Amino acid sequence: MSSCYRRSIDSPAVSNVPLQLPKLKPTVKIPSFPPRPYNNQRPAGIALGSRKYWRVEAVGPVGRSKGGNSAKNAGAEAGLGSCSYSVGDQRVSDWTVEIGRRERNRTFKVVVAAVATVVLGVGNRVLYKLALVPLKHYPFFLAQLATFGYVIVYFSVMYFRYHAGIVTDEMLSMPKAPFLAAGLLEALAAATGMAVGAILSGASIPILSQTFLVWKILLSIIFLGRRYRLNQLLGCFLAAVGVIITVASGSNTGHSLKEAGIFWSLLMILSFLLQAADTVLKEVIFLDATQRLKGGSVDLFVVNSYGSAYQALFICLLLPFLSKLWGIPFGQLPNYLEDGAACFLNIGGTLSSGCDGAPLLPLLFVIVNMGFNISLLHLLKISSAVVSSLASTFSVPISVYVFTLPLPYIGVASTLPTGFVAGAIILLIGLLIYAWSPSGSTTALTSSSS
Repeated sequence: MSSCYRRSIDSPAVSNVPLQLPKLKPTVKIPSFPPRPYNNQRPAGIALGSRKYWRVEAVGPVGRSKGGNSAKNAGAEAGLGSCSYSVGDQRVSDWTVEIGRRERNRTFKVVVAAVATVVLGVGNRVLYKLALVPLKHYPFFLAQLATFGYVIVYFSVMYFRYHAGIVTDEMLSMPKAPFLAAGLLEALAAATGMAVGAILSGASIPILSQTFLVWKILLSIIFLGRRYRLNQLLGCFLAAVGVIITVASGSNTGHSLKEAGIFWSLLMILSFLLQAADTVLKEVIFLDATQRLKGGSVDLFVVNSYGSAYQALFICLLLPFLSKLWGIPFGQLPNYLEDGAACFLNIGGTLSSGCDGAPLLPLLFVIVNMGFNISLLHLLKISSAVVSSLASTFSVPISVYVFTLPLPYIGVASTLPTGFVAGAIILLIGLLIYAWSPSGSTTALTSSSS
């Protein structure tokens, strides 16, 4: 333990006065508290039940100097200067440096994960449109292929990670009720989204999707106790406005929304509420796992595997309703899926005559979509639901620009909306304002109540 050494330089007037050494070392007990998770996130329902104590000792003088230059030399040799102390077995100065280093590493990881999420988000949007070129008559088949394909892939990956020691028995023994709720929310969001997608057109859905960010902020305040600074709220608002300007300029969005009616617009907003609730619930799962695993973290593929399995279960229960939304009588659903599989595999014959690009394009979409979901969940795990939503939002104008390029199978490239540049600039300004942190502040403020 580092000690506080104080030396006094003797003057001739007091050179013969004996210096009394203290017999006891005063000790001060300082209560320590567990470090808060990143982003000052306060796990819900966690109370501080135990108290640990650090022993901080202030050590008195260890000897008497001889005065003059000898005292100066002795002080230099001993490295004396300002008083130093330690907490536990680590100097406080070292502790501060370590915290700063960890915070920089965490920031770098968040930036890298956000960039990967944006890139995969763009690829996900572009490849979805390309995948529908060969499967233009079978979009429902593509949706179910992705849903049930994820279950097989995720559980296979989790199996190998379990045998590699990455996934532990403690992770697998976590309560399954939150995963069940997440699967239900995903299935209901998919069902309502499909219903509205058949009615709304043009830029209506991207515009209404900006309510997703609003729902995330509100739900994180309610269920996670988050408090956001004014610049963060302003940044989110500008990001949403930028996307709306980028997508809606030059389109007949207002006419489309008016023609569809208020009911379908509200149903689309409800779909994004369900998606936001699913995202915040998964953040709660990660925070709860940190407590259950005593500071550890649950593996991403545990969350993905169980969430996807329950989603597939509820999709099966909703199949009669979903098939009706797509205009497919439930009795004809087996024949529809069989024809979709033939087109996907591009088997020779009349069925696959218009399926050029399959199975490559649909497979690329499924792979990139899976990577996008994993990247989005990883970003959620190391940052927050709002940050992951902003990264996904940023991919929208980039995707709009990519569609102006000469892409294969699509044909004539689209033109940029008239307000694309202005909307993109507003979006970028919003992201910069959100990321700006005033000196001495934290990223997200929690409630002061404990």
